[in-house]
Amino acid sequence: MAIQLQNLGVAFGQRTILEGLDLTFDEGRITAVMGPNGCGKTTLLRCIGGLILPQNGQVIIDGKPVGDYSARELARKVAFVRQHPQTDFEFSAFETVLMGRNPYQHRLQNESQADWDIVEEAMRQTGTWHLRLAKPHQMSGGELQRVMIARALAQQTPILLMDEPVSNLDIAHQIGIMHLLHSATSKTTLIVIHDLNLARALCDNLLLLHEGKALYHGPIADGLTPDNIKRVYGVHATIADGHIVFDY
Repeated sequence: MAIQLQNLGVAFGQRTILEGLDLTFDEGRITAVMGPNGCGKTTLLRCIGGLILPQNGQVIIDGKPVGDYSARELARKVAFVRQHPQTDFEFSAFETVLMGRNPYQHRLQNESQADWDIVEEAMRQTGTWHLRLAKPHQMSGGELQRVMIARALAQQTPILLMDEPVSNLDIAHQIGIMHLLHSATSKTTLIVIHDLNLARALCDNLLLLHEGKALYHGPIADGLTPDNIKRVYGVHATIADGHIVFDY
């Protein structure tokens, strides 16, 4: 399911965060959303997920503006993994992942065996099944993040938005989660990520934001160039054997 941005613009007070974004994210592709802190990456995901409304333009999902969806309808289209997991309540990991099935439940309806099976599969895929009885305070930050990824997978949406989902994970789990996302070939996935080499190796496309605008949108290998890295991040880099090497 494709995502279309039409002249999207967001401002907070007098500060412009995003401006004039006209982009299409194709079905079945993983797009790395990259750029320095404060360039609008999280704001973009929040707009697509219907959490904030743009001042200009609109987001179109499945031919319909995001603002025209009910919360339940949108939750069947889009799953969101936040940068900082929500831990306000002492639910077990299993109960937390089971919340991903809420958009498919009717009032007073109990979860079915099929829902439980979907949750188990998502937890096994993310390596969290052994944590199913654990409460948030009994898990590390990385474990809790993987539980939240499992919840998004259990939601079974065609669109997956992920705000720094691997930042708390060790390298083995980072690679495992990225490969898992690649296996979900029908999903349209946008992932905010800071590791340029990990993104280059495991993402299909790149959206490089600079001062609220799209500096580059296309195949990732063509976009993560020394010139673009210098312009956006202000650091010197070279490409050697397919890896980005920074000049310290």
